[in-house]
Amino acid sequence: MTLGLAMAVAAPAAGPAFAFDQQEGAVAEPQQNVRSLFKFGFSAYKSGNKDEAFRAYRDAAEHGHAGARWKLAHMYAAGDGVAENDYEAFKLFQGIVREGAAPGSQESTFVANALVSIANYMRRGIPGSPVRANPDQARNLYWQAAADFGDPNAQFELGRMFLEGEGGPSDARQAARWFNLAAGKGHVGAQAMLGQMLFERGQSVRGLSMMTAALERAEPADRAWIRQIQEEAFAVATESDRRTAMVLAEELKAQ
Repeated sequence: MTLGLAMAVAAPAAGPAFAFDQQEGAVAEPQQNVRSLFKFGFSAYKSGNKDEAFRAYRDAAEHGHAGARWKLAHMYAAGDGVAENDYEAFKLFQGIVREGAAPGSQESTFVANALVSIANYMRRGIPGSPVRANPDQARNLYWQAAADFGDPNAQFELGRMFLEGEGGPSDARQAARWFNLAAGKGHVGAQAMLGQMLFERGQSVRGLSMMTAALERAEPADRAWIRQIQEEAFAVATESDRRTAMVLAEELKAQ
C-alpha cells in the first residue's frame, strides 16, 4: 500500500467538532463527556477491567480524543484486552497523525509516538492487510518524528536505518548524529549503538564503556543484542582498556 502519510502529516485535519460555550472558558457538555469517558477507561484499565476500558476508549476515540485513540491503538497492537489487530492499530495511529497537535502540547507526544508506530509498520508491512513494506516511507516518518518532535525512539530507529542503508543510502555520520541525540535523552539502544561505532573507530575505552553501561540499564527485550555487541568488543579489547572501560561505565551509570 502506497500510503499518503506524508500528506496526512503535512496537512492535519481540523479538530473534533465539539464547540465551546459562548462564555469564555466554559466547555460544552459533549467535550466534558469525552474527557469523562477517557478517565473512566483509564481507571478501568488500571483496575484490570480491560473490556470496560476498551469500550470507553473506543467511544472517546470515536469523538476525537487523541489519548483514547492512542491507548486503543496500543491495545490492538499488543492484543491487550482485545484481539490483536495491527491494521486496526495502524488506522488509529493514522487518525492521531492526521489530527495533529500544537508543538509542546500533551497531544504532540501522541502524534510523535503514532508516527513512530506507523513507521514501524511501514518498515515491515502488515500481513493480510493493504499495508505493504515501504522502508523509504518508514525512514521519512522516523525523520519527521525525530526532527519535528525530538522523539528518541524515532532518532534511534533513524540512526539504524542510516547505518544499515535501509530505506535509502547509508550514512554513518547521520547515523552517529541521531544516535547521539537519542543517547543524550537516555535511550539505551542508542547509547549501545553509538558505543559500538566509537569502538570500531578506535575509541576503544569510551565505546566499550558506553556499551557496558547500556547493557546494565537495558530492559530484557534489548539485553540480548546489546550483550552480543558488548561481548564482541570486550573480547578484542586489551586488558588495560577493559579495566578502564569498566571504571568509566560505572561513572556513566551513576549519571
